[in-house]
Amino acid sequence: MRLLDRYLLRELLAPLAYCLGGFLIFWISYDAFKNLPDFQDAKLHALDIAEYYVAVTPGFLVTVLPVGLLLALLYTLTSHARHNEITAMRAAGLSLWRIGLPYFLVGFAASLALFALNESCAPRGDAWADRIKNRYVQKTGDAATQNDFRKAAFANPREHRRWFIGDFRANTAQMFDPKVSWILPDGSLRLLSADRAWHSNGVWTFSGNVREYQQATSAADPVPMLVTNVLALPKLDETPAEIRDELRREMKINQYLNLTAKADFSLTDILRYLRFHPALSRADSSRLLTDLQGRLAAPWTCLVVVLIAIPFGAAPGRRNLFVGVAGSIFICFGYFVIQQVSLAFGSGGHWPPWLAAWLPNLAFGAGGLILTARVR
Repeated sequence: MRLLDRYLLRELLAPLAYCLGGFLIFWISYDAFKNLPDFQDAKLHALDIAEYYVAVTPGFLVTVLPVGLLLALLYTLTSHARHNEITAMRAAGLSLWRIGLPYFLVGFAASLALFALNESCAPRGDAWADRIKNRYVQKTGDAATQNDFRKAAFANPREHRRWFIGDFRANTAQMFDPKVSWILPDGSLRLLSADRAWHSNGVWTFSGNVREYQQATSAADPVPMLVTNVLALPKLDETPAEIRDELRREMKINQYLNLTAKADFSLTDILRYLRFHPALSRADSSRLLTDLQGRLAAPWTCLVVVLIAIPFGAAPGRRNLFVGVAGSIFICFGYFVIQQVSLAFGSGGHWPPWLAAWLPNLAFGAGGLILTARVR
């Protein structure tokens, strides 16, 4: 790496750390003050509250990382322009694109980090935070802590197997009125029903009016294969924890679609839900597909931020450093307004989901390219 690149990176990373740290301190202080009654109702101690904010920090960084990067870039570039450093670099034969190369590398790395935070760390952190809030006082109806499920369905695409459960109690690994169907290698369908099932020593055991059927095709009538009172099936390798987590995921998305919970799930969760619910209503389908595209588009906001910051911050002239701060506020406000309006049109089914999710990035990215090309 050239000496100039190292210098530009060093001058950027320090303001970026200050911005993210300042945002984090402000947010924790505000959120703790706002949620203090909830923490008291949950009987949380000081260490529990500290653990709670460690858990939710990844979700917070998803929101503030692009904003912090924009603010740090505008501050850094304005400082370089104010001291004529950018003018000197361009007089030495470096184009504005070459000067901005370290910033694009930072933007790309931030995009990857944002994707990892949004898809892995943030959902796990939200689930961890819910467990902390329910550590002493159990809150009913919360998907993250739900252990009893009624009239539930679980699909195992790995083994082409589906479970239909009248009543599943995850804590005791028991099912009531279970029905299991799976596809055999020859393409036929096997069906199993019983009054009760439990999981012990890694094996599912069915009891009470156990019946097994086979269907040559989906249109054929089931042929009875077995009638017994107790049947152990080691080949059913789904664990109670696996079934519980899948049912919780299903419950979270259903609550989100019913506007009773936030979207604390990942791309994988959405794709699995769409795969096993092909007959969703147009409203639910539009909302989930827009959210799916939005999660794909969100990480690249960091690269768009770089495209925006370079022409605004690198313009020649001696300017006050607070110009960068003011510029970042107006840019973030404009981006946020366009993003929310666009996502609303997509969720409502008025625009294609991909257009609703990617429009802010496309508009601001194209604007940044045009403005950068016009900088003299």
